[in-house]
Amino acid sequence: MSNNGSYSNDRPPSVGEAELATDPSLGALVFLSDYKKHEDLQQMLDSNKDSLKLEAMRRIICMVAKGKNASDLFPPVVKNVVSKNIEVKKLVYVYLVRYAEEQQDLALLSISTFQRALKDPNQLIRASALRVLSSIRVPMIVPIVMLAIKDSASDMSPYVRKTAAHAIPKLYSLDPDQKDELIIVIEKLLSDKTTLVVGSAVMAFEEVCPERIDLIHKNYRKLCNLLVDVDEWGQVIIISMLTRYARTQFADPNSDDDGEDNENKPFYEDDDDLDTENDTGKEEKIKKSYSLDPDHRLLLRNTKPLLQSRNASVVMAVAQLYHHMAPRSEVHVVAKALIRLLRSHREVQSIVLNCIASVSTKRKGMFEPFLKSFFVRTSDPTHIKLLKLEILTNLATETSISVILREFQTYISSNDKEFVAAAIQAIGRCASSIKEVTDTCLSGLVSLLSNRDHDVVAESVVVIKKLLQTQPSEHREIIIHMAKLVDFINVPQARASILWLLGEYSDRVPKIAPDVLRKMAKSFINEEDIVKLQILNLSVKLYLTNPKQTHLLCQYVFNLAKYDHNYDIRDRARFLRQFIFAENSKLSKHAKKIFLATKPAPVLESRFKDRDHFQLGSLSHYINSRAVGYHDLPPFPEVPPPSSVREVEPPVVWKEAARTKKQTVKKRSFYSESEESSPNNSDDSSDDSSGDEDSSEESSDEDESDTSNEGDDSNKDSSSDDENDSSSDEVQVVSKSKIVLSKKGQKKNSEVEEESSESEEEEDDDEDDDDDEEEEDDSESSVEEKHSKAQSSSKKKSKPEPPSKAKTNLDLLLELDDVPSITPVMTPSLSGFLTPLGPPSTQTMLSTIQVASPSYIPLAQNELLNKISGRGLHVTYRFTRSPHLFSPLMASVELIFTNVSGEGIEDIKVGQKFLSPGSTVHEFAPIGMLHPSSSLPGTLGIDFNDSTQPVAFEILSTSSSTGDLCTSKVTLKPPIGELIRAVTMNEQLFLTELQKLKGMNEHSANNLSSPAAFDSKYFSQKVFEAANVAAIPSLDSKILRFAGQTLSSRSLVLITVKTEENSSFSIYVNSEKMVIGSMLLNELKSHLRN
Repeated sequence: MSNNGSYSNDRPPSVGEAELATDPSLGALVFLSDYKKHEDLQQMLDSNKDSLKLEAMRRIICMVAKGKNASDLFPPVVKNVVSKNIEVKKLVYVYLVRYAEEQQDLALLSISTFQRALKDPNQLIRASALRVLSSIRVPMIVPIVMLAIKDSASDMSPYVRKTAAHAIPKLYSLDPDQKDELIIVIEKLLSDKTTLVVGSAVMAFEEVCPERIDLIHKNYRKLCNLLVDVDEWGQVIIISMLTRYARTQFADPNSDDDGEDNENKPFYEDDDDLDTENDTGKEEKIKKSYSLDPDHRLLLRNTKPLLQSRNASVVMAVAQLYHHMAPRSEVHVVAKALIRLLRSHREVQSIVLNCIASVSTKRKGMFEPFLKSFFVRTSDPTHIKLLKLEILTNLATETSISVILREFQTYISSNDKEFVAAAIQAIGRCASSIKEVTDTCLSGLVSLLSNRDHDVVAESVVVIKKLLQTQPSEHREIIIHMAKLVDFINVPQARASILWLLGEYSDRVPKIAPDVLRKMAKSFINEEDIVKLQILNLSVKLYLTNPKQTHLLCQYVFNLAKYDHNYDIRDRARFLRQFIFAENSKLSKHAKKIFLATKPAPVLESRFKDRDHFQLGSLSHYINSRAVGYHDLPPFPEVPPPSSVREVEPPVVWKEAARTKKQTVKKRSFYSESEESSPNNSDDSSDDSSGDEDSSEESSDEDESDTSNEGDDSNKDSSSDDENDSSSDEVQVVSKSKIVLSKKGQKKNSEVEEESSESEEEEDDDEDDDDDEEEEDDSESSVEEKHSKAQSSSKKKSKPEPPSKAKTNLDLLLELDDVPSITPVMTPSLSGFLTPLGPPSTQTMLSTIQVASPSYIPLAQNELLNKISGRGLHVTYRFTRSPHLFSPLMASVELIFTNVSGEGIEDIKVGQKFLSPGSTVHEFAPIGMLHPSSSLPGTLGIDFNDSTQPVAFEILSTSSSTGDLCTSKVTLKPPIGELIRAVTMNEQLFLTELQKLKGMNEHSANNLSSPAAFDSKYFSQKVFEAANVAAIPSLDSKILRFAGQTLSSRSLVLITVKTEENSSFSIYVNSEKMVIGSMLLNELKSHLRN
């Protein structure tokens, strides 16, 4: 409660913040005023005026938006879910979505209201009710949520169907056993032709059943055609899914290429110099690369316009699709779009440049026309500068190297040391990759050796050392010049590089190398480890080439290394000694071959070269490491599956039905004829009519687009005209049924209830067939009304007919008050934990004592199973101080499972339990696979029965490689403070309950010395750390009061901290559970003294 802000606009915002109060004497007043503010809001919510309720809900939502805790207002807010004011109801549902998971017990009591709201005429209310239902994560209501999702998936509103798709992953995470039923709903949502729904449907498909690609076959072409009109979030999801789908269904478009990118050639004009035979061969290759599957071409063609999207995620999704799926000659179309993204924010620039750096390692010509776009700006942050340097180095060719080197030369004068070092390394990479400029770059780096900045000189030495390995015989002067720098360079890496050069090419500087060794021997003790290792190497090499001058010097160096504090130095000295000082040793005979052998020059490559195995644009690609949840792109199939799997019903049936409808008299509806010829087509037509009720023109346009994609163009006009006629008939049927229900709804309440209950049972058995029968019968009645002579009499006769049929979604919306709920209503009699427990006195107490949120949540993890006993499985735990989803009597324990082994661990679950009497354990959800170096969470529910007796159980796991079963017995003992839940009450009630818990129920410790001056915040924090209690507002600044109740028996635990005049304090713990009170007192004393 202390973190709620001010509700009054006239007061400054800092007055209501309790955590900002510095005077301890004012802390209680702040708590009390904050409490009164909640009472003010509760009075507004309980009033009969909608204006007051609306104002209260607006203030509460503002609190939630600012990140403040408003969970204490859950009871008065949830009562207003039945409000008639639509604006109030919307805000109530926004609040409930936020706090339904935290206040599950109270939310469950209102579940019948949420079910009735699923039939509300307003689509926003129906969607919000489903969103709240899916947010209550209690396994007991899984059947209710499942039925709600099924009904909402057939709703007339696309927004409600979209919400149903969002609820599917929530239900799947709560109960994975519902996967088969959810797949049926997903299949229905995937066939939806509304652009508002398909993106969410694909998201649900990716979360629940990404392996069921057979669900995508018949919807593939529809998704490709609707992709441009889907919202941006849906476009990203669909493109990502279609990329994986295409990798499994289409052949590799670049399989016929020779593996070399034509864009890597230095000049595009070189193609004009080829002879005729080469030109012919090249044309044949191009023709081969363009022989794509028509569906493959459809995907590339429909995603190309999205490169102009204003959303960076959409552009990146299309870019990765082209990178992984397009022919090599067509990938260049994404270059300009990626360059456009470089004008975005720094975060977007970082992702885009990372992808460009990876692509440019293989496709230089793709970004070469945009070379200047990668020039570094002074306003760029360091990580952006380094990425641009990487790209410029990758794009360097013989034609552009002069421009790039001039650019690098200006970067060296920058004040950013890391950037300067990277620029020098980039010069070295250019020199090693382009032989024509090697000498130029080397001379430029040598000139940097005289730079005043030691970091520049050190980095230059390291790069020169790598370049000299390519042609050392031609650069003796450079080696001599670098040897003179030993006295001035202090960077360990640079000193080590100079020593390595002198040792490797000591024969070219026979007089200088021994003198450098002499200097290094003097400073051996003060050198870094990397330098010491190179001194030892230099000693060995000089001893082998010039033993007369360096024999004693080498002995001195090795004696120093023999007693070095680093064991690596000692081991290296012991190892090398056998090569030069051991007599008659076999190693000494081969010492020259080992140490003086010719070594290959290092290859300077881009650090982005090994990222091809990650999907472009993914988190794993960005960090160059496999992230949790990443799935590899499937490989291209050697023999792609036939394209016939993506064929849908031919449109010929539709055309025949349309012609028959024009020629024959309209005694039968269009639906009956199409149903006899093709039931699937009738289902599709019914879906179109129900899904696009907003305008008949929209449905006709969508049908025309589908017909034009699947059928011939010659019959497009006729089919569209027929579909317009059918859509107009549908509008007439709906309007007439609406008139009938509005007139007879009040007179036929009892008949409607009986017949609607029967129709709802039929809908549970076969929902789709009933919808078809309804539409057929309604269309028949509409045709008869058209041809009747007396329209008024025919309307009166047709009025009783609609209630006798199965109810459609429109009927249910119009007869909200008359139709009973088809989902089972959860009442307190159906569930034990919904019924208040305990004697009447306890019920009366709980009516005024409210459960509060924890004031402190421990974050430290404790070890439950070490990696040795678990054979690579390491388990830690912590108490979350939140009620467990299975039962509020249980303490919620968060487990973190970490695989520290090199192989996967499968089937992690709870085995045998060893519980004390009265204790129960709700197992965590089994973990199917835990990959190496990855972690997964789990939640364990334990009812300790108000006892600190440890709970023992087994954790079972199986090795994925050997199949061995590992059984690990673990023991979990709860701290005394975790057996309590925080409760809040007013001060008067606290004192009343305190008088009842005197005598043997009171435990006290007096005249305890305080480590510091009395500070209410300090003492409160220590108490919160020791036990899960809530602070009680107090008018006395020198008395702190806290309240809680035990989890199992709900016995009150009252804590009082009083300060004395001599800087001492006293603690009083009052509780019916004397053992808990005594142990809690000892725990509090240890926390407050430290």
